[in-house]
Amino acid sequence: MKAISVERLTLIGFGITLLALLMIGGIAWNIAVPFDAVKSIDHTRKVIDDLNELSVKLSEAENAQKAYFLTKEESFISQRNARLDELAIVIQHLHGLTLDNLSQQTRIPQLQKAVDERITIMHGSQKQFEALGFAASRAGFNAGLLASSKVQNILAEAIVDEQVLLDERKLKAAFRIKLVVGSVGFLLVFLLLWALQIRRATLGRMAGEETSLKVREVLLKMGALQDAIFNSQNFSIIATDAQGLIQIFNVGAEHMLGYDAADVVNQISPADISDADELAARAAALSVEFNTPVALGFDALIFKAMRSLEDIHELTYIRRDGSRLQAIVSVTALRDAQDVVIGSLLIGTDNTARKQVEAEQALLDQRLREQQFYTRSLIEANIDALITTDLNGVISDVNHQMEAITGCTRDELIGAPFKNYFTEPAAAELAMKQALQSGKVSNCELTAIAKDGKETEISYNASTIYDRERKLQGVFASARDVTEYKLFEQRLQNNNIELELAKAVAEKANLAKSEFLSSMSHELRTPLNAVLGFAQLMASDNPPPSDNQKLSIDQILQAGWYLLRLINEILDLAMIESGKVSISKESILLADVLLDCQSMIEPQAQTRGIAMIFPVMDESLYVLADRTRLKQVMVNLLSNAIKYNQDEGSVTVEYAVHGENRIRISVKDAGKGLSPEQLGQLFQPFNRLGQDAGNEEGTGIGLVVTRQLIELMGGVIGVESSVGVGSVFWIELALALAPALHEDDHDELMMEQSAGKMPAWASSQRSLLYVEDNPANLALVEQLIARRSDLKLLTAVDAHLGISTAQICKPDVILMDINLPGLSGFGALKILANDPLTAHIPVMALSANAMQRDIEKGLDAGFFRYLTKPIKVNEFMDALDLALHYAKEHGLDRNKGELDTRTRENVPEL
Repeated sequence: MKAISVERLTLIGFGITLLALLMIGGIAWNIAVPFDAVKSIDHTRKVIDDLNELSVKLSEAENAQKAYFLTKEESFISQRNARLDELAIVIQHLHGLTLDNLSQQTRIPQLQKAVDERITIMHGSQKQFEALGFAASRAGFNAGLLASSKVQNILAEAIVDEQVLLDERKLKAAFRIKLVVGSVGFLLVFLLLWALQIRRATLGRMAGEETSLKVREVLLKMGALQDAIFNSQNFSIIATDAQGLIQIFNVGAEHMLGYDAADVVNQISPADISDADELAARAAALSVEFNTPVALGFDALIFKAMRSLEDIHELTYIRRDGSRLQAIVSVTALRDAQDVVIGSLLIGTDNTARKQVEAEQALLDQRLREQQFYTRSLIEANIDALITTDLNGVISDVNHQMEAITGCTRDELIGAPFKNYFTEPAAAELAMKQALQSGKVSNCELTAIAKDGKETEISYNASTIYDRERKLQGVFASARDVTEYKLFEQRLQNNNIELELAKAVAEKANLAKSEFLSSMSHELRTPLNAVLGFAQLMASDNPPPSDNQKLSIDQILQAGWYLLRLINEILDLAMIESGKVSISKESILLADVLLDCQSMIEPQAQTRGIAMIFPVMDESLYVLADRTRLKQVMVNLLSNAIKYNQDEGSVTVEYAVHGENRIRISVKDAGKGLSPEQLGQLFQPFNRLGQDAGNEEGTGIGLVVTRQLIELMGGVIGVESSVGVGSVFWIELALALAPALHEDDHDELMMEQSAGKMPAWASSQRSLLYVEDNPANLALVEQLIARRSDLKLLTAVDAHLGISTAQICKPDVILMDINLPGLSGFGALKILANDPLTAHIPVMALSANAMQRDIEKGLDAGFFRYLTKPIKVNEFMDALDLALHYAKEHGLDRNKGELDTRTRENVPEL
């Protein structure tokens, strides 16, 4: 029997030891788990934060673009671009955070694609808005709604998945913490009770027996086990007697609390090293729970254990250095064989880590609540009504905007069929089913109806939503109130129609006015020609008319010339206002223009004894203007200065360079001057400033035409005047460079001439007629043709002279300016083409009108080539050689007087 008992004790000892080691290992593993759980929870929080931040950045970018559409302030585009850059950073961060989540790793590329699509649409709608206006950008606006909804759907799915994952990790962390505490308590109590029981049983059995060697070994092993338990630094073990004095204070207690066993054994109670306020609160709570007074101090600590109740609670120990230790303490009553309480046992574990986990968990919970509040705030702040439904079309959630549209509360809407809140339930249900079938629906126009019958036009966009396992859950939809937009669009369409009608009426009226003025000019000129002609014949008749007759004839001539001038100025004004005046801006030598004007105006000044003072011009000053129109402007200003001057007065012409690239030309008279009131009325048509009854003739149109011509040439006109002193009228124009040969082309041409090269087709001297009114351009072409011994240059200063020269001299090629005085280059080309004597001659245009439409217009009119100023020598010579070759192959000499019928399309290109 003794041998059996010893063997049994040995097996029990080994079993207990193995079980203790396994439980200690499990506890150690479980202690590490909560800390990993906290990290996982925090990691999930970061993912949710990034997803919400992504939603915020996208909304801010969209709002900035909307603000730009409303205000056209470029600063809003800068704000939008900044938010878009931040979007890319957030998405990149999400890639790193979701490496441990396969479903999110699948969703992030979808999110990136949806965001890129939204950004592309955003940029496209901006370009449409800037190019075509708000109405034309509507398609981009609608596409943006769909793309934005798609992004928000993906974000909503991702946030839901992360929140589910967060809840799972929180539950696991809480479970691990409870498991650790329970396991520790159970292990210690289990081991201690087993050790005491075995020790008591062994000693009792051996009291009357002889001690054997095997029994000694068992006792030694059991003693070693007890020592391992009592000397563990991971648990504090404090045993007291019945009066509460500490009897056992193990190594773990010394390590945790900082006291030596000798300092506390038989000296103090566990209550003396515990938080007094905490024990007082425990005593009060127990008194209420058990409806009996509980004493303070140690009695409160062991109250439940003395009644054989499980007592595991939190306790704050005060360490020797005054610091505090949060512990989980298991309190057990120690009893003898007769079940009499002989003391108490307090087994404690350090609860600091759990407290830290709980604090972090509380912080995470608070952040979750704040994040949920923030997410809900974003949803509620959306300008669109947002709705989620299940697979059957029953509403599962809405935001405040949906409440406002329907007039129902959120509680009333949730659980109700989605289709019930639209004027056409079938159409609403169809839109939802389309979303379920195809995954999305875009820009579906529906009419929502409120409880009070109010109707709201909406643009419905929807997409499907899924759970973590990608199982279809329902539909997420946005309904944007487009009532105002519809009204605005309708008003805009009505305004556009009205504008088009008004434009058509104005164009028709303008065309009618131009046709009327043209017809009136023709009809008036014909009889006026006879009146002036016969009056001049009568004035020069032989015998000469009498004095009375001559006086009458002079009155007829004066009135006739005045009427002719009035007709011309009215026609000029009408052509300018209708946009039919063609301006050819080119480099013009200012000295030549002023010299021409001086020779034209001096005879008029001499009749009144008015001195004309012109400056000595700098021969290097060129202006960018139309030569004919500039002369018309200067002659008008000089004529007015003479007309409204005093007899024996003076007119002074001056010039000065303003800034780096402008020149001012002034015409100063010594007349009566103008008052401020007259200056304010100066450029009004037919307003002669009170001079209607005066001796000086005038139409009141000249200055109006002058100002418009100056502005068409890119210049400005102004006036300064003082009553009794005189007036100064001035114009400002842009300076230009002198027309010159390109240095490279000039060197190449000189090299060819020095080498004696000649075109292969040049066997005899040919002729070129150049029709141009600008002396500078004439001089330039003369220099070019002078280097061609095979060519002879003929010139004409206007179209009529050019036509006559062509009919008489029959040149091989004609070079024609477009903007000629009197008859334009187009009119001259038409006359030449209709004349059998000149129809075969290739006519090339040379003009400063260098726009593509000008070139196309010239070629369509029939010009052989259309060259632009400034001249490029190689291009000019190549075109001239091609025209000469064409003239030789298709001229009258080859076809015996018959015109060539080939079209311009048969001519080879340069």
